[in-house]
Amino acid sequence: MIAKLRMRLNMNNVRFRNKMLIMYMLSVFIPVVMTNVIFYSITADNIRHQKKHDISLAVKQIRDDFQDQINAAAGISTVLYNDTLLWQYVQQPYDNLADYVEQYNSYISLMLEKYSPLYKTIQSITIYTENDTIIYGGRVQPITNHIKQQGWYRRVSSAPPSAVAIEKLESDLPGKPDTLSLLRRISGSEEDGTQPILLRLDFHPDLMADVFRNVSLNGTLYLLQNDHLLYSTTDSEATEAAISKPARGTLVFKESFPASYLMNWEVIGVFKEETVLADVRRSRQFVLYFAMLNLLVPTIIIILFNRSLNARLVRILKQMKRVKNQTFEPIVEPETRDEIGQLTQAFNQMTLQIRRLINDVYVADIQKKELELKRNQAQLNALQSQINPHFLFNALETIRMRSVIKQESETARIISNMAKIFRKSLTWGRDWVTVKEEIDLVVCFLEIQKYRFEDKLHYSIDVDPSVEQTLIPKMTLQPLVENASIHGIEAVKRSGLINVSVRRTGEGLVCKVTDNGGGIEPEKLQALNRNLTQSDEIGEHIGIANVYYRLKLFYGDAVDFRLGSEPGVGTCVEIIVRESIEQSPGM
Repeated sequence: MIAKLRMRLNMNNVRFRNKMLIMYMLSVFIPVVMTNVIFYSITADNIRHQKKHDISLAVKQIRDDFQDQINAAAGISTVLYNDTLLWQYVQQPYDNLADYVEQYNSYISLMLEKYSPLYKTIQSITIYTENDTIIYGGRVQPITNHIKQQGWYRRVSSAPPSAVAIEKLESDLPGKPDTLSLLRRISGSEEDGTQPILLRLDFHPDLMADVFRNVSLNGTLYLLQNDHLLYSTTDSEATEAAISKPARGTLVFKESFPASYLMNWEVIGVFKEETVLADVRRSRQFVLYFAMLNLLVPTIIIILFNRSLNARLVRILKQMKRVKNQTFEPIVEPETRDEIGQLTQAFNQMTLQIRRLINDVYVADIQKKELELKRNQAQLNALQSQINPHFLFNALETIRMRSVIKQESETARIISNMAKIFRKSLTWGRDWVTVKEEIDLVVCFLEIQKYRFEDKLHYSIDVDPSVEQTLIPKMTLQPLVENASIHGIEAVKRSGLINVSVRRTGEGLVCKVTDNGGGIEPEKLQALNRNLTQSDEIGEHIGIANVYYRLKLFYGDAVDFRLGSEPGVGTCVEIIVRESIEQSPGM
């Protein structure tokens, strides 16, 4: 499993074009994409946080600007609150109206009107009182029953004199906008029976519009008091829904007022995220274009390099395959100086040299081999024609004599075996037969020999069924069996045994013929082995030599021929074919 995995991971087994693609993916595409994604994420987060921070600061700035205007008005109310002379003039009873007019023109009117030119956000300052001895009008107004029924009046009159209240008061005149006012009780209370006096500072109607217009934010700003809308830069009907249930992709910023008299007041900004993060989208487009540029340029370069390398390598590979099919043509292309160009030149030189060698050497070698093949074939025919026929004549004579004397029915069987042997020995159109066919021939021969010698000859055949259809050269075993019968068994007076075995082992196909005959003397055995390996002549040992030379002609060095013998014990001939011997009948 590990070996297979290593083989798959071995880059030497990957096509060049795929290697270039892998290199492009690992070295260009993935790094560029990952770098730009990380860069865009970091940049987008930084811009997003910076935008949120800027908007939060802008909303705080609006809150602070608005509170500064309120603080200025609260300061003025404190100055007036501490002016005892002013309140003395307002509270004292006047027997003569002229005295009040004089006091009003000389002090009261000047004190109440001098702040309006200095503070443009203050539209007017009004005093409310129940002093019936004065003439109401201008900056001094009476506390009527209508006023007493107002909610703001009850809240202010019940609050301590030092408390400052900011209220949005509805206008009594149709068409006139509501007024944002600062209210403060100066003295007096309905509860202790003293004369109440209230101070009212009205802010300019454009105060909030000016404050909320000071910053350019692409969103909606709201001013709320106790969740009650006081001001909105857009349609106020959608305020509650926009704040309590903001739409998806909406950013909400809230800032409360630290001043005690602005408690429960809030400035709320509602912004669409896509508008706020427009710079993020612009940066995304920039990153996208930059990434495309980073991918496009290396891609074009790699494609050009890949085309330059892969196309020429494929051309060389195709030409090498043509050489494999014996088409020796050089590669025609302009000469280049890189490694592939040098490889092309070396291939062309090799091709031309191979073609020259074929023309000069190969043709002559073919002619030489044809002559050698004809010589080997002639020698093979000579070997085949030298099979000793004496045993056939002796066998025929024996059969004739026995059939005359005994008149036995088995004569027909013996004659049939003789016919098979004649037919096999005289038919040389086939050089290869199956093991089964060769064994059939051996059995015919042994049956005839047993018929001749009766109980003096015994035999056994041991053939592995898996090798019965394996092809071997014709007349491989029969001459060896004949040699064992004639020179082994006939040479002794006692009963003899011939054993034939064919099977496949780890060494290859093993054919063995053994007998328990007279054996061969050591000197004669040594000379026989020497003649087989060192001489091309067959000599007088026709049976063994015939088989040996025929096997060498067919198998060459792939066959081992082993001859062993011991006088008085017997002889063993062993043939081992190391390589596959399955041949087609046409060979």
